[in-house]
Amino acid sequence: MRKLAFYTAFFLFFCQFTVNGQKINTDDVRFAGDSLAMGESIDPLSPAKATFYSAILPGLGQAYNKKYWKIPIVYAALGTGVYFYENNKHELDRYQDAYKQRIAGFPDEFDGQEGNPYVSEDGLLRAQDFYRKNRDLSIFITLGLYALNIIEANVDAHLDDRVFGKNLSLKPSLGLHPVENSAIAGINIKFDF
Repeated sequence: MRKLAFYTAFFLFFCQFTVNGQKINTDDVRFAGDSLAMGESIDPLSPAKATFYSAILPGLGQAYNKKYWKIPIVYAALGTGVYFYENNKHELDRYQDAYKQRIAGFPDEFDGQEGNPYVSEDGLLRAQDFYRKNRDLSIFITLGLYALNIIEANVDAHLDDRVFGKNLSLKPSLGLHPVENSAIAGINIKFDF
């Protein structure tokens, strides 16, 4: 019974701090129109527009969101996917042509004559399978990066800096642990709404 009374008193002691921490300061109360600078308004269709623009032309949604620094990243990602697709397609065509020539009885680039490396028919078939799989994989990765470009434009439009800029703060903090007398590093995140 004595432990129950101790735990109840301990719990009520900390609840009192929690309740006191929830008092509203009337100076901090803002109305919906006060969170933005004067004359600015938020377009509720901006996420849909950013998504549409980014689907039409990759990077255009990022330009609509005024995040111009993301456009080179989008094109570098998509360009890398297209590069690997073209490279694997070229290699697949080489091995397919060599296999077709060897089956027809003509010399090919991998027949081992005139300084060319020798690759067996089985090796030509395995190489075709390898480059076909890599070509298909690079198509799926490129399509995934294209979809990621669209999703990023949509999410970025939803998280508009004009809305969260004044209400969201992130500060590093340094404190002293009361029991161990050691330094504590942390991050304070504050969101006012």
